[in-house]
Amino acid sequence: MLIIHSPLLAETGGAWRAGAADVDITPDYPVRLSGYGNRKGESTKVAQRLHANALVLQWQDDKPAVIVSVDNCGVPAAVRAEVLKRLATGGRSIADERFALHSTHTHCAPMLKGVLPFLFGEDLTAEQVKHIERYTEDLTSHIVSIIGQALDKMEHARLEWSVGKVYFAFNRRLKTETGFQNAQNFSGPTDRALPVLCVKSADGKKLLATHASYACHCTTLGIDEIHGDWAGLAHEEMELRFPGSVSIIAIGCGADQNPYPRKENRFAVNHGVSLAKEIVRIINSPMLPLNGPLNCAHREVMLPFEILPTLAEWQAKAADPNKWTAYHAKQHLAMLERGEKIPPALPYDIQVWNYGNDLLTINLPGEVVVDYSLRFKREFDPARTWVNSYTNDMPCYIPSQRVWEEGGYEGGGAMIYYGRPTRFASGIENIIAGTVKQLVPQEFSTRRILNPVAPLSGAIKQK
Repeated sequence: MLIIHSPLLAETGGAWRAGAADVDITPDYPVRLSGYGNRKGESTKVAQRLHANALVLQWQDDKPAVIVSVDNCGVPAAVRAEVLKRLATGGRSIADERFALHSTHTHCAPMLKGVLPFLFGEDLTAEQVKHIERYTEDLTSHIVSIIGQALDKMEHARLEWSVGKVYFAFNRRLKTETGFQNAQNFSGPTDRALPVLCVKSADGKKLLATHASYACHCTTLGIDEIHGDWAGLAHEEMELRFPGSVSIIAIGCGADQNPYPRKENRFAVNHGVSLAKEIVRIINSPMLPLNGPLNCAHREVMLPFEILPTLAEWQAKAADPNKWTAYHAKQHLAMLERGEKIPPALPYDIQVWNYGNDLLTINLPGEVVVDYSLRFKREFDPARTWVNSYTNDMPCYIPSQRVWEEGGYEGGGAMIYYGRPTRFASGIENIIAGTVKQLVPQEFSTRRILNPVAPLSGAIKQK
């Protein structure tokens, strides 16, 4: 294990308490994998084990806050709600606003009930549905278990944080004569910052956990085998370097970002190792002490869809030669036949945490494009702002106004796989940004750090 030296020791050793736990969540039965719609059946092969990780933080006598990461394409709000319910039933309640559930968005993990329900453009067999429901239950139990384990391991701790930079993310939206297509765009906007939270024992000698986030899709691999992709490999590398500590990897606003190069296992290894090496470099360099209190807030807003298709339009779509378009329309026609109302808007729960005046974290559900992280860093403070997506729910892609106007897959085309009736109406970016602004304490947003210790220079880049 490496010995960690930090010239800038946190002055808050002992004011924090923390505990962390890790669990293997790899299924031992066949199950459909999520992420790619061209897969034909269940997978039985395991190329890499999957994990869920939990970190519990508590400032003085405040209520604990929980950070969980899961190697999965996306964990739905229903699973999160069930986890909170079971914790409360077991006498270990966690407040809704103090629970951040991240997904690594690997496309080589089991499908979960309620996420990408129309991904394959056809009904699943009863046996496949049974296995998906079984894994959804297994994962729910695992998350409850590791939160309990992390609570049991709590000890006095110190928190530090800093930001590095990793280079394998590239914008994937490339303009062609027919519109925007997913291809490597070396000149598109990116956010290659790698924020890292380091949790040590109160004396600074023991590494309890690290938490890092990077704005990039977990799509290096397209194999029909269970694998954590670059995020899982980064986790694995951190485990090798720091046995006994817990590594939590999350995803930033990487909905329009792909890893490059791709398609081969060696590239996934390279990406994972490069990210882990940067975490190691950061935690062996001067870091900023992270003070409390940890204030947590959330608010649900409604994101409106465009005008819903008419009955005649649904019927026309149901006859489309594209099987995904047809299946999507048939499912909505079935809803209408059952007398169900097609929702005109999507409920969207925004979560904001601030560690005193030291750090702001913004957690957004779904596949959020990079414009959001770049905007929030400009509006608040790039030296103290950390934005995650794929957090607390996985409803669909969340385009910025720019991406919405450009159209393409992230602008609305992907909605059929998520089972949404149509794309969003114009203006959802301002709804989200306005809500975030309301949730960020005024005292935080009015104080900006001019000369941070953290190596932030060049961490945020937009070409």
